[in-house]
Amino acid sequence: MTHYLAELYSPKPAWTALSAPERQQFFSAIGAGMAALSDLGIEALAFGETDATKQHPATQQYFAIWRFADEAALDALLDGIAASGWHAYFETINAAGPATDLVHHMGRLAAATA
Repeated sequence: MTHYLAELYSPKPAWTALSAPERQQFFSAIGAGMAALSDLGIEALAFGETDATKQHPATQQYFAIWRFADEAALDALLDGIAASGWHAYFETINAAGPATDLVHHMGRLAAATA
């Protein structure tokens, strides 16, 4: 079953304290691991900056949207992100789960309780 992950993140003071070469070294290590993702059924769909002018904007500055072949692939990416040291540098919110259609989603919302 296809899963998705929406990441929202902003730099922490530890990130802003790094020099440009230290940041580049960190991103080089991240980039080296990206090549193997497609073999695991992981697809990066979009990356960007959040738009604070839209209704109900996120407080985080950046986003990433991912698609996964299954939950195991999702868990592999989350584990890899954590192992990379990402969370030392970026405050991150993850929204992840399996995809469904609109009718099923509306039914879940209709049955939701506080």
